Amino acid sequence: MATPGASVASTARDMLSVVESIRLSPVFAGRTEEMETLNAALARADAGEPQAFLIGGEAGVGKTRLLEEFLRGAEERGAMTAVGRCLELGTDGLPYHPFVTAARALTGNEAELEAVLPEFAPDAVSELWPWGLVDMDDTHPREGRSRLFELTAQAFERLAADRTVVLVLEDLHWADRSSRELLAYLYRSVHRTRLLIVATYRSDDVHRRHPLRPFLAELDRMRVVTRLDLRRLTREEVRAQLAGIRDLAEPEPALVARVFDRTDGNPFFVEELVSSGGDRLSESLRDLLLVRIEELPDHAQRVVRMAGEGGDLVEYGLLAAVTAMPEDELLDALRAAVAGCVLVPDVSCGRDAYRWRHALLREAVCDDLLPGERSRLNRRYAEALEGEPGLVPAEEFRTRVARHWHHARVAAKALPAVLAAAAEARGRHAFAEQHELLERALELWDEAPADVRAVVDWEDFGKAEAYPPAGGYVDLLAEKVIAARYAGEHERAYSAAKWALKLVDEEREPVRAAWFWLQRNRLVCDLGRGDGWKEISRARELLAGQPPSDVHAAVLASAAGWAMVHAPSADGLRTAEEAVALAVASGSDEQEINARVTAGVLRCLLGDHERGLSELLATRERAHELDDHLGVVRAGLNLSAELGALGRSAEAIEAAEAAAATAGRHGRGCTAAFALANKAEAQRSLGRWDDAEDTLARAADVVRSPLVRGAIALNRAALTLLRGHDEAAGTHLADARELIGTEASQPQVAIPLRAMDLELAGRRDDREEARRILSTALDEGFPPGQHRHAWPLLRIAAAHAVAEPDLLARLREAAAALPQDAPVWVAYARLTEAELARAEGASAPDAWAAAATAFEPLDRPYELALARHRWAEALLASGQRAAAAALLRQAYETADRMRAAPLRDELAQLAARAGIPLVQEPEAPTAEDDAFGLTAREREVLRLVAQGRTNRQIAEELFISPKTVSVHVSNVMAKLGVSTRGEAAYKARPVLEGR
Repeated sequence: MATPGASVASTARDMLSVVESIRLSPVFAGRTEEMETLNAALARADAGEPQAFLIGGEAGVGKTRLLEEFLRGAEERGAMTAVGRCLELGTDGLPYHPFVTAARALTGNEAELEAVLPEFAPDAVSELWPWGLVDMDDTHPREGRSRLFELTAQAFERLAADRTVVLVLEDLHWADRSSRELLAYLYRSVHRTRLLIVATYRSDDVHRRHPLRPFLAELDRMRVVTRLDLRRLTREEVRAQLAGIRDLAEPEPALVARVFDRTDGNPFFVEELVSSGGDRLSESLRDLLLVRIEELPDHAQRVVRMAGEGGDLVEYGLLAAVTAMPEDELLDALRAAVAGCVLVPDVSCGRDAYRWRHALLREAVCDDLLPGERSRLNRRYAEALEGEPGLVPAEEFRTRVARHWHHARVAAKALPAVLAAAAEARGRHAFAEQHELLERALELWDEAPADVRAVVDWEDFGKAEAYPPAGGYVDLLAEKVIAARYAGEHERAYSAAKWALKLVDEEREPVRAAWFWLQRNRLVCDLGRGDGWKEISRARELLAGQPPSDVHAAVLASAAGWAMVHAPSADGLRTAEEAVALAVASGSDEQEINARVTAGVLRCLLGDHERGLSELLATRERAHELDDHLGVVRAGLNLSAELGALGRSAEAIEAAEAAAATAGRHGRGCTAAFALANKAEAQRSLGRWDDAEDTLARAADVVRSPLVRGAIALNRAALTLLRGHDEAAGTHLADARELIGTEASQPQVAIPLRAMDLELAGRRDDREEARRILSTALDEGFPPGQHRHAWPLLRIAAAHAVAEPDLLARLREAAAALPQDAPVWVAYARLTEAELARAEGASAPDAWAAAATAFEPLDRPYELALARHRWAEALLASGQRAAAAALLRQAYETADRMRAAPLRDELAQLAARAGIPLVQEPEAPTAEDDAFGLTAREREVLRLVAQGRTNRQIAEELFISPKTVSVHVSNVMAKLGVSTRGEAAYKARPVLEGR
């Protein structure tokens, strides 16, 4: 088989420089509305508002042409454009291929790339961004995938910071799953930048079971994505297209009518029909398309049929090797195919290549091949690639070889090629594609000769999960379990683990069997089919008496983690300590840090707080020593959480800030944002609400992960609710639920969500909804360690008096079961008890006094103000006016300073009803004040009231808030002993006239 030399490549390049694709429709007909929509989106992107579009339409309707016209205009306006195309490879899909091809389109801007991406360049260009950004050996695979997504979003955000970037991904119906997931991440996470993302797909290909269908459903739920569905052309638009094709000012009406009726306005079919003379349209679309092929010379037809099996785009050198034609004959054939509008020269891949003018042409050609012909052609492609790997881009080599050998039906060659492609997909964090390739390897296993199976390299199998390979079919199953779990295919991973356990002899291979039981433990939890205790217990039984190993350490660390979440106990702590010892003995640093963090948290949950916190601090230092920044951050986040759970919020802020700083130094913006969300929660506890808002704004600047954005939305919901912005709080809660997704059911999220829902229902006086929320919360209970979230929920439930007698009893029962292992929770217990007494109709000033006294030394100003409010209310009921007035003023000052509007309003209303002034002026009363005791500011307010001014108008004139005006008006009316503003003005007329 001939291999093209340098002269061939040079000749091809010369040909590419002079041969142009013949466009059958030089006139861009129709699409006025769509172009206006896209141009308007470009203008918004230019203004710094990122845009996201999804364009669907049937084959031939003009999606590519629309984008070509739009991109031409965008470039004229100074935008940087990058187009990536998906390849029709089915389960062989090249991971992230459309992003790689789009990145290549940016390689002409190396200086600009290096300026905005200094930590990425030159890798962003030379190492095939995006996966060149992440070192597989430097991080856990699943963490590496998250890191890859985050860095890609960050890269595009920076590129588009000062210059608009238009990213186009075509033919999404052929996209690999990893590309779809990365695109969804970009759609959700990129914000505050000049980026416009457009993806296209062929709608008539998306059948009921097509993998793109659930992706489209997911995008429909995103408010940030605009869908455009391209319709067929109207009769008038077909007339304009025909005018362009025929170079006629006005096509004959009969021709327009015939073409429109027979094509139904599909632009591609219009072109094909006109090019065939308009009389050769058969019932079969395939036959119509083959007309164009059959019109080519024989040698050109041969080249075109061979090119079909090469893919949507085939390199010139590869085609030359496969056809084995003399150079002049090949170039002449290609020239004919280009002139016949079948193939189009393409240099987007960085080398001479050809792509099909339309995918439908390739599909027709491939469908016309005989089965044996297809197998033979795929074998020739595979042999050509193995003979000269440089014929295709390096990142495509293994996948394309695997595909060709598989379609050639040569198992001896296909198995090692598929395994190599699977390993490469794993290295690119493309776990969905790795899993599909492993499925193919399992199918090929029995077909491949024994000597081929014997030489498979198992060294890296299961590396990410410390699997001990033995060499064989079970090892393929182990790798499949890992890949499927990382890809989110939990059901398929669970089935593979079950099958493997039927094949493994547990007596002869206890460690391998324990590994599979550990995977089943995780998958049972992921699938919601249990708590995983049975599976983890079986793994521990199998490892009893076995020497230290990574598997043993991982099993015990998981058992300790189970205890931490489900049933904190001394046995769980001993298991964690044993896991630490085994991890040290086996040299597993990752498992050591993991187990140490678990041990520290368990100590805190068991009441040994100081030792637990010391353990977490020591673990953070140990992670520093091991240069394990992920371990540093995990220890720091748990340290912050446990300090917060003890009410030591100031220390929690320091720990969260340190974790955020570490994550930030290593470019992990989303992890840093999560730590900042923890910090904001602690600031909110301390009453530093403005600081908390600033911290959340910092977090929002660096976050891209939907999960972390959900955590920020949850924090914002809590703040806006405290300040009385109920509508905004409801919006934030909805955003949090959407962004957090299924993890919203976890107790640390579900309980705060219910508490805020309960508060909103109480403010609406929707007692039925409030009872439903409370009943659900009590039915599900509060797992160990969740008392920090449970106490506020119980307090809210009692405060709104939503409970009937049986629910009040359940509230008391739930409160009695919650820990009071820190002063803050002792104070919350007293506050909740006082609220329960009030809900039952008791005044209970002593209970409120106890709650206020408990909160006074704790730096919890909001909760202290709550207690003082109700204490004052109880004192007023018993006639103790002076003491109540002091408490009301203290609580009001706090609520006003923190802008806690609901509490501030309740305090003002209570004070008004009691005739207690909340605002006291420092100056002594003048003689004119003696009659009514009005202060100078109150006289100013009264003067404006008498003039008929509203509270807002008074606030604007006196430069104070409307709420403060309301308080002054209430005080004035209380002092004057009147009930209306008119009465107040009339009764104080002597004072006003004296001025």
